[in-house]
Amino acid sequence: MFYTINDASYWYKISGKGQTIVLLHGFTGSSLTWDKFVERWQSDFQIVTIDLPGHGRTKTESPRTMEMCCDDLVELFNHLKLKDIHLAGYSMGGRTALSFAMTYPRLIKSLILESASPGLELVRERNNRMRHDEKLAQKIENEGLAKFIDFWESIPLFETQKALPEEIRQTIRNERLAQTEEGLVQSLRYMGTGTQPSWWSRLDQLHIPILLIAGERDTKFVQLNKKMKYSLQSSRLVVAENAGHAIHVEQAEFFGRIVSEFVFATT
Repeated sequence: MFYTINDASYWYKISGKGQTIVLLHGFTGSSLTWDKFVERWQSDFQIVTIDLPGHGRTKTESPRTMEMCCDDLVELFNHLKLKDIHLAGYSMGGRTALSFAMTYPRLIKSLILESASPGLELVRERNNRMRHDEKLAQKIENEGLAKFIDFWESIPLFETQKALPEEIRQTIRNERLAQTEEGLVQSLRYMGTGTQPSWWSRLDQLHIPILLIAGERDTKFVQLNKKMKYSLQSSRLVVAENAGHAIHVEQAEFFGRIVSEFVFATT
């Protein structure tokens, strides 16, 4: 279904009944990335999946920053009368979920962050990342979506996905190719890691239960999440064995089990 907020039309889907879990996807993805989780757990939970700005079926006439996206999400949640939300996000969606929890903590019952970060601590790091993301945006504009997806699938972050069955890899690729050039460019420029607020200095102010998930073979994010755990007082870190960046894809059964156990434990 669609819900219009100002000049944006957000696509969302609600499945099942019970405690509410909201799932936010990563860059070049969409709500389809959660299909296996929804299929397995919709009998236990009410699961809400949303296409973020620049992705899937969601359309925005003007670009959305991370702050604007969070403001839109709170309006959507209010429209859907969602309360005591278990908010989960993967990668870019994890940055969005954390940003939302930092801005609207009273709406969140628990937070689940998969391969996520609080942004970058130093101004120099943020400037470097913005320059990097601008190059990626220009690559999309100059070379087109298909060539960019070829490049994106080849970066070390997704090396472990090459071992997945062909059917799963093709599903992921089709999801990426279903995006638009304009949408991905806007996402890089307005919701990238360099442009979003840095939450490092405020992590200790978040007191809701938090589950951090990282893949064993994604060493950068394992170390990053260990550092996050030190600042997040009510957090638990789970490192998934033999997994890379996308645990919910590479270890779907394990991911579903630890998320469901965490949600049940916070009731």
